[in-house]
Formats: sequence, C-alpha cells, structure tokens
Amino acid sequence: MNTLKVALAQINPTVGDFNGNVEKIVNVITQAKEACADVVTFPELAICGYPPEDLLLRLKFLQDNRAALEKIAKHTEGVAVVIGFADMVDGKVYNAAALISNNHIVSIYHKVELPNYGVFDEKRYFTPGNGCLTFDIKRIPISVNICEDVWIKGSPVEDCVRDNKVKVVLNISSSPFHAGKLSQRRDILMGFARRTNAYVCYNNLVGGQDELVFDGGSLIISPHGELIARAKRFEEEVLIANIEINNSDKVDVTPNNDNCHSTISNVIAPELGRIEEVYNALVLGTGDYMRKNGFKKVVLGLSGGIDSSLTAVIAVDALGKENVIGVTMPSQYTSNETRSDAEILAENLDIKFMTIPIHPMFTAYAEILKEPFGEGAPGIEMENLQARIRGNILMALSNRFGWLVVTTGNKSETAVGYCTLYGDMAGGFAVIKDVPKTLVYELSEHVNKKAQKEIIPKSVIVRPPTAELRPNQKDEDSLPPYSILDPILRAYVEDDKSLGEIAACGFNTETVRDVIRMVDRSEYKRRQAPPGVKITPKAFGRDRRLPITNRYRAIS
Repeated sequence: MNTLKVALAQINPTVGDFNGNVEKIVNVITQAKEACADVVTFPELAICGYPPEDLLLRLKFLQDNRAALEKIAKHTEGVAVVIGFADMVDGKVYNAAALISNNHIVSIYHKVELPNYGVFDEKRYFTPGNGCLTFDIKRIPISVNICEDVWIKGSPVEDCVRDNKVKVVLNISSSPFHAGKLSQRRDILMGFARRTNAYVCYNNLVGGQDELVFDGGSLIISPHGELIARAKRFEEEVLIANIEINNSDKVDVTPNNDNCHSTISNVIAPELGRIEEVYNALVLGTGDYMRKNGFKKVVLGLSGGIDSSLTAVIAVDALGKENVIGVTMPSQYTSNETRSDAEILAENLDIKFMTIPIHPMFTAYAEILKEPFGEGAPGIEMENLQARIRGNILMALSNRFGWLVVTTGNKSETAVGYCTLYGDMAGGFAVIKDVPKTLVYELSEHVNKKAQKEIIPKSVIVRPPTAELRPNQKDEDSLPPYSILDPILRAYVEDDKSLGEIAACGFNTETVRDVIRMVDRSEYKRRQAPPGVKITPKAFGRDRRLPITNRYRAIS
C-alpha cells in the first residue's frame, strides 16, 4: 500500500486580481508543503477568477494570466500543484489545468466538456480539449480533469481514466451554488468514481462573484462511492486527506519531500440544512459583492416589513453592524406598528438608524403635479411616487456618504412586477432578489431560531404583507396568496411549464393565466434591476434570458 496525501485548496479568488490571487495561492502552497502534501489542487480558473466572461476576449488579460502561472511555478519545489487557468495556444483559448512541480510546468490539460446552459457560456470563450493528462506520484496513477468533465456519463474523460488504470482523479471545479446542489454533485461524483473504479478528489471554488455564489464543499469519494472527506462550505479551507493506494509499476514524478512527516485524520465537515445553506449563500454573496467592489457600508430602507428586516440581518452578518445603516421613511399611510417594528429591528441589530419622513416631499410633488395630471382621482401613479421619493432619498445618502444602497425586493415580487422602477428597485445590489416570499418567512424564522431570541420581531413575521402606499393596502389585494403564487412561479419560471401543465397540478386556470401574464409583461422591469444572489436553480438575469420585445404568450 502507498499513501497519497492530497490537499484540496478551496480558495476565494477575485476575478482579474492577479497579484492578490497569486499571493493567496502561493501562501496555500506553502501551507500544503508544511502539511507534507504530495499534491495540492486549486479550483477551476483559480488564477484569473471565475467566471471572467468577456475579459477572456482581451489578449492582455490572457497574457497576464499566463505570467501569473509562471510566478506560481517558482514556488512549487517539493510539491505537485494542479491549478486552473486560461491557456492560449495558436490563438485558441482553453479552460485549462496546469500540472506544476519542482518549479516548472510539467503538463497542461484542456477541459473537454464545455457547459453552455444556465449561467454557463463556455462555448463562447473556450475551445474544447481532446486530450488526457495522467501522471504518477509514488507510482500511483493520477489523472486531472475539470468540472463538467466528470458530469457527462460515458465521456472520453471516463475512457481516459479507465484505459490508463488511474487510481486517483483530481477534478478542479467552479460549480455555482443553488439550494440542493451539493447532493446533486455528490451523486454525480459517486457515479463517476464507481464507473471508473477510482478515487475522485473534487475541489470546488468558494466565494461570491456578482450574482453567483460558490459554496466550496470539496469532496473526496472512494471507488466504491463512499464519502471519505469533505471540506466546509461557504468558507475558504485547505482540505488535507490521506488516500491509501496499491502501488503501480509506472514511472512517477514524485516531488522531493521524503523528509517530511505529518499525520492527519480525514475530516468530513457537517452537512447543512436547506435553510441554513441558503442563508449562508446570501451572507457570502452579499459580503463578497461589497468587499470585492470596494464598498465598506450599505444603506437600506427599513419599512418594518419582513423583506427589509431579513435583508438588514443578512447585511449585518455579511458586513458587521457598524457598516449597515437603516432608514425609515414614513408616509401618511405608515402604521405606528410598522414604524415601531423598524426601530425595534434596528435596536436588535444595533445599527445606525435614521428617520426621514416623506410626507412633506410627497405633498409638494402632488401640488406641482395637480395641473398636469388634471381631473380624476389619484391612482397608482401616486403610490409609485412615494416609492420613488424613498428611492431618491436612499440614493442621495449613497452619493453623500459613499454607502451602497441594497434593495429589499424578493423573487415573488420581482417576478410579477409588484415593485417600482426607480423606487424600491433603486440600488446597487438586491440581496434577496432570488428568494421567493415563502422562503423569506422560513429564513426569518431561521434567524430568530439561530439567535435563540427575536431579532426580527414576531409581529413582522405574522403581519399580512403590505406596501403601505394607500389606506389598508395588502399584497393580496393585487396578488394571489404567496402560498399559491410561489408554486406557480416556480413551475413557470424555473420549470418552464405551460399554463395547462401548471393548471393540471391543481391550480385555478384563471389564476395561473393572471400570474403568467404578470411575469411576461414585467420583463422590462427585471432587465433594469440590480444584481442579486442566485440561490434557486433558475434565477432572473444570468439564468433566464427572454426578449423584452416579444409577442409570444404562454396563456392561450
């Protein structure tokens, strides 16, 4: 038997920050050496960050990415390193993994299977590879591949592993999070391990990048499909594990670390429940968006409702209470109860809290607009005017103090257009943009349960949701109950089901038709919304891309 000590470095790089990424990578290589690792892996495109999108079309970016790889190679004495980067050969660009050892680049692998669905656009940027990279450490046959290469059953990558009698597969990945994704990954990796009779060491990226969150959770799977090691999720970690392998007769490229002695026990990090993983994704995605874009503080409107309350809690967990400012902007329609709940929440979170009444501004607008509006009772234009006044106030504070405005709208509202352009949609980041309303309630209950006290006042959770833009207004005056709306939205938006298919699930046909009509006619609004954390299998924006100018209707 021979022992291979592997280190899976799930790091949080920043797209385009070559100096910062190189420093982080070199520090981890040093850490892996100190732990006596034989090989250390880094995620897919770790050197340049993932996804770099159209930066890959810039020659200088690709050249800087290669120069960073050369710098890293100088720090690999005594250890083998597998790291993701963008490789350019004869004018073609490849999603690549470099094998580095003893201060030089030994070989380069090009990703074979390029995903082009959902949030992925790899065929826009990359040429598919057609080769196979195998090597030996301690006479143990090892193969390298990248993310999607192990997702396709019966692919040439599987043939490579079987034909070369590979014992250990090093798969580097940047697999974005959505709720339940970890179990899907685990099943795929277990299937690949069983079909190839090889250990699979899966290294996943961690961190937030615009709308995407990468949750880490790197895994090592045995040839029998057993989980033998797992890293934590939503945080950087170097997972180090021992793999016991029968020797082969092949020539190997074992790093010169024979004098190194270290003992470890393989670690399996605990599972996270559905609500806990979603909450952690929201916190990580929000925090990384602020940090990586140079913002230190955020400001948001606190209405006393559940959406703004949850958003504030997430912001505090992501950035610290000293970096979150809440603003309540009461109107003549704001109840004493919601105003009080906003203040209580701010006290519970210990955040800076400001009160700016909008009634004087609203009255001035109404007077100025009286003549151009002409005769007739006020309507939705006066409701939206209140939201836009609030948006203006928040943006003015942002301009004055450099705070980023975070919006508080949820996925259910965004889907059906129950939101105001340049009003409650105004801001730089939409924290719960992909969170359905029913899930907002679950997350709010989770917040209080985790704290073992009421962070979000119970009255906020049990009060019927309302925008408070007219007397006695309730969301259900305009929308179906969220318990009905959310399953319809999931079926239409995420599962692409037709009206008939959704109605066949037991929903009223006219209700379904009304919801579909609202979703379709609100595409222009969503196109103008700020980015927000993706936590469902299909989010608006990167996932779901429909034309604004579009006469096709799914309601007939």
